[in-house]
This record gives sequence, structure tokens and C-alpha cells, in this order.
Amino acid sequence: MMGRLEAQENLFYRFRIEDHVPQDHLLRRIDWLLDFDGIRADLAELYSHTGRPSVDPELMLRMLLVGYLYGIRSERRLVEEVHLNLAYRWFCKLGLEGRVPDRSTFSKNRHGRFADGDIMRRLFESVVEKCVGFGFVGGTDAAVDGSTIEADANRDRKDAPHEIEKLWSRKEQVQRPVAEYLAKLADADQPTSPGPKKKPPKYLSETDPEAAWSLKEGPGRFSYETNYLVDTDHGIIMDVEATPARLSQEIIATKTMLERSAKRHDFQPDRIAADGSYGTGPFLAWLLKRNVTPHIPVLDRKHQTNGKYDISHFQYDAERDSFTCLEGHEMPLRRIKKADRIKSYFASKETCGECPIRKACTDAPFRTVTRHMDEEARQTVRDLKHTWQYDESRRRRKRVEMLFAHLKRHLGLRRLRLRGLKGANEEFLLAATAQNLKRMVKMVPG
Repeated sequence: MMGRLEAQENLFYRFRIEDHVPQDHLLRRIDWLLDFDGIRADLAELYSHTGRPSVDPELMLRMLLVGYLYGIRSERRLVEEVHLNLAYRWFCKLGLEGRVPDRSTFSKNRHGRFADGDIMRRLFESVVEKCVGFGFVGGTDAAVDGSTIEADANRDRKDAPHEIEKLWSRKEQVQRPVAEYLAKLADADQPTSPGPKKKPPKYLSETDPEAAWSLKEGPGRFSYETNYLVDTDHGIIMDVEATPARLSQEIIATKTMLERSAKRHDFQPDRIAADGSYGTGPFLAWLLKRNVTPHIPVLDRKHQTNGKYDISHFQYDAERDSFTCLEGHEMPLRRIKKADRIKSYFASKETCGECPIRKACTDAPFRTVTRHMDEEARQTVRDLKHTWQYDESRRRRKRVEMLFAHLKRHLGLRRLRLRGLKGANEEFLLAATAQNLKRMVKMVPG
């Protein structure tokens, strides 16, 4: 006889949500690693002491972590999943009857109250502190790299900066990312603003002007870059910095991360690995000055001489700060470009004009040799290339690339949902927090 499924409603149920979350579940193993006491103290200043109780900020953070741990990118879907999934409810301390905030309340708290503080960084750093406490951070070898993430901006809604600014001026009200961008522009225009003026970008996004127009990965699009500083012993992310997707921002972000991680976690690596885009003279000199050994390919263009003699054919005299050519003629220092950190050396037109090997040396009236002001640092790093430590650092650097692959493939972070540099920073910090938690769970005995 064929059975028939009949739904029967009981008057009472004996049900404990604790019994339905497996002991080896990812969220159960992560839960005891989190400590929100310090974060609550930081959040207290953002709330009034009177009025109706708000949504618990810990609930908001736990829900966000669920979203980034499981690649749930939509806030609407995240609210639905937390409502339906028992493990998510258990992790968020909701029990069976706890009310999940509706999507609008969730968004208002995330983009309003949380935007006023640096809560996501505090959460990230609390997890890093746990990693340090467990001994998962070696502190001697590090690697740095960046990966571009597409911004939430239509690639077709772009124009020259002055045209976009005209468009904004015709609107009664602009969106938050645009308002923040305009506020930064106003601060930069003040006479007391430090630093040189930046060259205006070629294109500006109408909806997310802080994103940079990037051609790094295929067709042009507006993007941000997530920069990671990683301890390569166990692949722990020590710091994260969001920047517009411009190559010039990578070194600035690296300096910020190294200084911040030294201050917050006393993380001062002896060696650091990176790709060739970080191999500029000033940055290599900056690292050596701080007793950090750069295992980085030197960004070197000395052989780009169109078949003529390169700099290796000229003898440098450090005491006289001059070069000597193959014919024995001295080429004294003639010009210094401080902005480019380059020195130029050349002999007189008469000397070069009478030289029997001038055609093999230059097509110009006289030959110019340039030397970087940080050439000593560059040569020091070149000499490191033949050591086994350099090879080991280059091998370990792959762990950063693996983290970026995991970020995009498993966490689904290929395109941002939040706009502006603040939004990008929040998303990158949450994603890095999720990656560190997953990494720590694998290494902590269950």
C-alpha cells in the first residue's frame, strides 16, 4: 500500500535550535573566535542614551559576516536567508522567534550609523589580534599585492570631469558618494591643503566619482583596488586598504598598511615580496631605510636605448659624481630633476662631435646618461635576486594571489555593491575578515 504524506500541526513542540546546528559547522567554529565587547564600547558613542532601542549592532555585524562568509551579496537576499536558515539564526543569536531586521532597516543602519565610525576596521583588527594570539603570524616574511574589483558604476555613464560637474550642478540633490567626492574636492582647493595638485582623471563616473577608469582587466570600466598586506607564514591578511584602481596608488597603500600594522599589531616584517610594479627606486629606498629587505624585481629600463650603448658601458665615479665614457671622456653632472629623482650627465657637444664611436653611442649631438638618485638602493635589491631567500619569498608571494582568487571565486566579490571609497573600504574589510576567519578555523583544533 502506497503511503501518503499528511501534514499534522502539533499544539506543542520540543525543539532546540542548538541541537540542529552540527558541532563541526563553520559558523559554530567561528562563533567562539569572535569578541564583540571591544567593538560595543566603540559603537556606544554612535547611539543616544534615550529613545527606543535600536537594532543590536552585534546582530548587524553577524549578519554581514554571514553574507561575506557565504558569498551572499544582496542585502535583501541576506535578510531572507537569515530568516529561513537555522544555522544563520543560531549564529546571529536570534533563536526561533527572534525578529530579523527588514531590508530597509538593515540598509539604513549599515549606510547611516556604521558609516560614521571605523567599525569594520575594528572588527577586522580584532580577528587579526586573535590570529596573533594563536601564534599564526610569523612576523618575519610578508607579501603585498593589489587586485581590481569592478565598481557599482555604469561604464557608459562617464565623461570628462568638467562635463560631469556641470551635470551635477543642474541637480537639486546628489547621491551620497557624489556629495562626499565634492566635499573632498572643496577641502583640496583650500590654500592650506598639503601635497601637490593631482592631475585630473580622463573620465569621471556620474554615480561613483571616486572610482578610477581602469583598463587593467579587459574592456575599460570603473574600478577600485583592494590592497593586501599578508604574513606569508600562514597566509593571514594583516591589513587591507582600498584605493581607486590606479597603479600609482599601490605603493601609497603599501606604506599606509606597513605603518598601520606596525602600530596596531607590532607587525614589522624583515622581508617583503611584491611584483615588479612596486620596484621603484624611492619605494625600495623607503623599505631599506626601515630595515625591511625588499624581495622585489627592480623596475629597470636601463637597456631601452634603441640598440645604442646602455649605461653598463659607462663607468660611474661616486666621489666625483660623474661618468666616464668608453673613450675616456668625463661626463659631469649637468641637471637634476627632483620630481623624477633623476640626475643627468653629459659631455660637451664638441667632445661628442669629434668622438669616433658616436654613431654607436647616440644619434643626438651629445650622449646623455641618467642615474636615479636612489640607484644605490636599486643596486642593493638587484644583488638580492641571486639569494635563496629571494627565491623563497617569491614562492611565498603566491599566497596573496591565492587569496584574491578565493575572494572572487568563493566569496563572489567581483563587483562592489556599495559606492564611494568608504563603501569599497567597508566591503574589502569584511571580505578580508571572512577570509581570516576561514583560515583560522582550519588551523585551530576543533
